[in-house]
Amino acid sequence: MNDNELELVRGSGNIYRDFGRPNAVLEQARAIIAAKIIQLLDDRKLSTRNAEKLTGISHAEFSRIRNAKLSRFTLDRMISIIGKLDADVEVNVTFHSRQQNQNGLQRV
Repeated sequence: MNDNELELVRGSGNIYRDFGRPNAVLEQARAIIAAKIIQLLDDRKLSTRNAEKLTGISHAEFSRIRNAKLSRFTLDRMISIIGKLDADVEVNVTFHSRQQNQNGLQRV
């Protein structure tokens, strides 16, 4: 391939898998839940301090979520935070075989 040719690579749908992260599925699940928490805070115009007053969860935890520092959080902890923000959570899990190359990418 020369400099003028482009190769189209379709991602797996999980950026963490595409970059070879060891716990890609867990990291993506955390990121999706964190995005929902941030959306709830933004929709209600809650600062991290006000969220702490409302939920009893420290503002530092909300700050970590806003800054995508999610490695300290378990999925159940994040789901309980959503619950304390008065939102319901429904979790669906599906299983399928991976049919990508060794990096998790599909070549088109």
